[in-house]
Amino acid sequence: MAFCRTLANLLLCSGIALTPAAHAAGITVHDARNREIAVTDFARTVSIGGAITEILYALGLEDRLVGVDTTSLYPAAALHDKPNVGYMRQISAEGVLGLNPTLILAIQGSGPRETMDVLETAKVPLVLVPDTFTEAGLIEKIRLVGHAMGVDARAACLSAAVSADFAQLRALRAKVIKPVRVMFVMSLQNGRALVAGRKTAAEEIIKLAGAANAIDDFDGYKIIGDEAIAAARPDVALSIERGKDQVQAEAIYAHPGFALTPVAANKSFIAMDGLYLLGFGPRTAAAARDLSARLYPALAERGDGFTSALSAANCRQ
Repeated sequence: MAFCRTLANLLLCSGIALTPAAHAAGITVHDARNREIAVTDFARTVSIGGAITEILYALGLEDRLVGVDTTSLYPAAALHDKPNVGYMRQISAEGVLGLNPTLILAIQGSGPRETMDVLETAKVPLVLVPDTFTEAGLIEKIRLVGHAMGVDARAACLSAAVSADFAQLRALRAKVIKPVRVMFVMSLQNGRALVAGRKTAAEEIIKLAGAANAIDDFDGYKIIGDEAIAAARPDVALSIERGKDQVQAEAIYAHPGFALTPVAANKSFIAMDGLYLLGFGPRTAAAARDLSARLYPALAERGDGFTSALSAANCRQ
């Protein structure tokens, strides 16, 4: 009962703009729910989703951020300087509304559903940002976030830099003659591999790097057995870095399924930072380039002249 009273107070208070600065009169955002959201004040913004936070920092809007989620790992200052509202799929409504936000930007897939329902009923605009794992989807993500924050010109600048990076990436990808087969392994527990199929961020980054997803017979993530791994015959196993819980190369090589594939024979295992590899933020083209360099070392050694336009672009003003 005490929780309900507290939450009710938060819902009431969240409708009060605490600062007159940076009002966004007239801004309407069409979000992932196919709804038109009116944004009137973005001075106190909560970001739920690492890619959103990265975009906001790239646009020079960190001073408007009053809270971020645990996936907001880049830049490191985000989690260091801003209050943490928890993991994007386990958000607490109290934790978000307790920061008295005037705007909530949440990546599609944030939850749980009960929390999102509470946030939608609060007197705070909730913009659900689409999370489409394509070049076009990333550009749209940047455009939408920039529009919601009233900085369309900065968003156009950032979109142009990201597009330039993707153009360079396409030129590099054209040099690949025979795509290697990559299996993305999210986890390996009790001998069971959780791998990425179609329509996943992992598949798209593999394709952007000029390779092929070894799993093409199901959508999303699925646990598969030894026979399915052996039948897929991946050339490379790919995973993400996450401390003591990450997939280890030796565990992959010793696995009965992978032992029958080129992965074990060639000791070909790659692990990369999770947000960088799968976040589909502004650095995605650079992440795909780095993955490509590890998949095709011979091409990388020749020198390809890839220089991220992000390093030269100043989209913060």
